[in-house]
Amino acid sequence: MGFIIEKQMVFLGLVVLFPLLCTSMNTFTSSRATYYGSHDGYGTSSGACGFGEYGRTVNYGNVAGVSRLYRNGTGCGACYQVRCTNPQYCTRGGVNIVVTDYGEGDRTDFILSTKAYTKLAKPNLAQELLAHGVVDVEYKRISCKYYGYNLMFKVHEHSRYPEYLAIIILYAAGQNDITAVELGQEDDDEWRPMRRAWGAVFDMPNPPEGSIDLKFQVKGSNGHDWVQSNNAIPSNWKAGGVYDSTIQLN
Repeated sequence: MGFIIEKQMVFLGLVVLFPLLCTSMNTFTSSRATYYGSHDGYGTSSGACGFGEYGRTVNYGNVAGVSRLYRNGTGCGACYQVRCTNPQYCTRGGVNIVVTDYGEGDRTDFILSTKAYTKLAKPNLAQELLAHGVVDVEYKRISCKYYGYNLMFKVHEHSRYPEYLAIIILYAAGQNDITAVELGQEDDDEWRPMRRAWGAVFDMPNPPEGSIDLKFQVKGSNGHDWVQSNNAIPSNWKAGGVYDSTIQLN
């Protein structure tokens, strides 16, 4: 059964405390990357994926906006290793990032947060790399692993109980895309599809009363699978509430 984290600040603190760990066997693709500035180097809470504060602080703020990798929002939450190809300034390992936004640059696939961009650089060379503005990179998709987290979702602040329900998908581990979400109830064989409103946000007007079950269509290396979370949303759900699906993806 899903549960609610009542204090949003507790949830956001956990986001910062548990960074992303990633592994993969994919090959690298050549591209370019730039960065956007913020007062603290983190991401933005107004990103096109709809993540809000999670999109600013997840993975210690090592996040990025992407263009073609956004894939109409399906690419939100995907993880990539990005490394600069200039051996004079850049480390070989680069940085692991989470996609939290859409953005187009000068023939770039990635617009990195400042924190992520400076992690491309060798020690004491971050300012020199920032001065370049745009750098050649190579990247590959990697698996996301979040210690201490199942697949979770947040009831979007725009939700209005009981007339309108929108949820944001959080902590989708592995190399998985959430391609669809359906809503149902116990002892009811009918599943109703939610609409992908934008980014990682799925919504439905006039949701059913009572506790709600959710099914997530997950696209991974083994194709498409449906996973189900029973009583995922309680009957007295609230905008801003964060719930645990109890589903573990890998």
